[in-house]
Amino acid sequence: MAVEKKPLHLMIAAPRGFCAGVDRAIRIVELAIEKYGAPVYVRHEIVHNKFVVDGLKARGAIFVETLDDVPDGVPVVFSAHGVPKAVPAKAEARGLSYLDATCPLVSKVHSQAERMVEQGRHILFIGHAGHPEVIGTFGQVPEGAMTLVEDEQDALHVRPPSDAPLGFLTQTTLSVDDTAQIIESLKQRFPDIQGPRGEDICYATSNRQAAVKAIAPHCQAFLVIGAPNSSNSLRLAELAEREGVKSQLIRRAEDIDLQWLDGVQALGITAGASAPEILVREVVERLSDHFTVTEQEVTTARETIAFKLPRGLETA
Repeated sequence: MAVEKKPLHLMIAAPRGFCAGVDRAIRIVELAIEKYGAPVYVRHEIVHNKFVVDGLKARGAIFVETLDDVPDGVPVVFSAHGVPKAVPAKAEARGLSYLDATCPLVSKVHSQAERMVEQGRHILFIGHAGHPEVIGTFGQVPEGAMTLVEDEQDALHVRPPSDAPLGFLTQTTLSVDDTAQIIESLKQRFPDIQGPRGEDICYATSNRQAAVKAIAPHCQAFLVIGAPNSSNSLRLAELAEREGVKSQLIRRAEDIDLQWLDGVQALGITAGASAPEILVREVVERLSDHFTVTEQEVTTARETIAFKLPRGLETA
């Protein structure tokens, strides 16, 4: 006798998944392969998602961690997270043609950092040590011009140079709430500190976090589809927990722990900014195999932003 499936109501966040910067970066690699032929080298994962990276590898992209691994005479693409200035300089010195897939919102932070240093300011940069975006931003300014602030404790104890006016900037993929708290602490300690004109946390990060907040009160568990090295995906899983809902970060449908869903009647689902929609559908299909699923898309914002491609690729 067939076992009756239990009902499971899926509350699927919108917006979710790819943002404009990720879309653009992937398109740059695809068009570079069309224009130059395989292989095209990519410095660092173009975006933090294994499914996307594997798909591009199958088309002829080769992913490396340093320019030393790129042979002469082939094009190289820089990832969406941005690179230190030394990287394009080294590419030029070697005569390599390169395409910069840095997200324009990250490039904006790079410009802000340069401007603050030109004004003689020391920058307190809010971000996660070792993240490629942080490494790239630090690499825009002279050594010692910026100090990393990772959390509230750092904000309360950081000792910047006493003779320089201060500025602050942030990584684009942070927790909106945590960052607001850190900025507040810095402003209390350093009343004259100057921040960017607008917010540095990108629209996609903010929107995906707002969607999780809207859904969390109405479900018992949350699945976040994304990679464990994706900052924005990790923040979504943390946020759901903070809102009182158990959450799991999964790469794909096969990672779902069905026992973990015992007793869950309403499940929130979202995807980090580098996870494609195909992975969301894969998760819904796997859940449908085990539950009687109903789907509800919960829309908290509409995203219409698109970024231009680098010159020379539009026609590819």
